[in-house]
Amino acid sequence: MPPAKKRTRTYDPVKTRTAVLAQFGNVRAAVRTLTPEQLALPTRLGEWTVRDLVAHTGAALMAVGRFLDRPEPARQDATVLDWPSGTSARSGAVADLAHRLAEQNPDLDALLAGTGRDFEERLAGHPGTRLLATNAGAMPLADYLVTRAVELVVHTDDLNAAVPSLDVPQDRQALAACTRLLADALALKAPGGSTEVRIPPYAVVQCVEGPRHTRGTPPNVVETDPLTWIRLATGRLAWKDALDAARVSASGERADLGGLLPLLA
Repeated sequence: MPPAKKRTRTYDPVKTRTAVLAQFGNVRAAVRTLTPEQLALPTRLGEWTVRDLVAHTGAALMAVGRFLDRPEPARQDATVLDWPSGTSARSGAVADLAHRLAEQNPDLDALLAGTGRDFEERLAGHPGTRLLATNAGAMPLADYLVTRAVELVVHTDDLNAAVPSLDVPQDRQALAACTRLLADALALKAPGGSTEVRIPPYAVVQCVEGPRHTRGTPPNVVETDPLTWIRLATGRLAWKDALDAARVSASGERADLGGLLPLLA
C-alpha cells in the first residue's frame, strides 16, 4: 500500500496577521534607537549596510500593497511552499530596491511608520482568501503573509547580528511560522521518511529517501533550535559549523543535511 499523502500545513490567518504586525513593530521600535554610525555598519548580507537592511524590512510589507494593486488572478496556481525556492532568482531586484529605498528615505522611522499604516489599512479591506499575483505565483493573501513573517524573522536576526547590542525580540508566533515553513520546504525538497528533523517546540518533519520510520526512535534524527535552523535554512550558518559548535545534533547515516542546505538565500 502506498504511503499516505502528507497534508499541507495550514496557518491561522488572524494569528499570522497579528504576528507580522507584532514583529514589524519590534523592528520599528529598535530602528528608532539606531545611531547614524550603527546604520552605516556592515551586515552579513554582502554589501548591505544596516540602513539597507532596515529599508528592506519595509519593502517586505510594501510588497503586499503592490500585489493587491494588481488584478486578482482567476485561480490559484501556487502555495506558500512555492515561495522559498524562488527567492534566489529575485535577489538582484530585491537588493536594488533595498538600496534605492535606503538612499531615498533618510528618515527610516518615517518610512517604516508610513509602511506600517498602509499595510494595516490595506489588510483591513481584504479577506485572507483574496488571491495575489505574487512573484511565486497566484496564492491567497493569507498564505503570502506567512512569507512576510519569514522575511521579518530572518532579517530581525540579521539586524541583531549586525548590531549586537540591539537585541530585537522575535515574536513567538512569527518565529513559529518561519520555522515551520522552512522545515516544510526541506521536506518538499527532499521527500521521504528516513530522517526526522526536530525543531522544538515548533516543528517536526520527515524527509530524505530511504527506509521509512514507523515506530520507536527513528534511525536518523536531526535536532536543533529554531534560530539555528533558520540560519541553516537561509545560508547564514554552514552545516559543518553548526555541527562543530554543537548547535545541531545529527545521528544516523542519512542525517547529514549539508547537501540540502540552504533552502533560500
